[in-house]
Amino acid sequence: MGISVTKLLIVLAIIIVIFGTKRLRTLGTDLGDAIKNFRSAIKEGEEGGTSGEDKDGAGEKPSQKSEEN
Repeated sequence: MGISVTKLLIVLAIIIVIFGTKRLRTLGTDLGDAIKNFRSAIKEGEEGGTSGEDKDGAGEKPSQKSEEN
């Protein structure tokens, strides 16, 4: 009932015939770059979230003092 190796090879052959190897290579490269950028954005968000709160808090204090004067 599962997908066998021969079925996967047939599907892969059909995809190669339809799209060509050059387009598949480009698609794979673009997909890899997208995943890499997504992971780096997640890491920046996690790192920026903890330090970003401290920066925002420090940035608000001087503006509050200037408003009081």
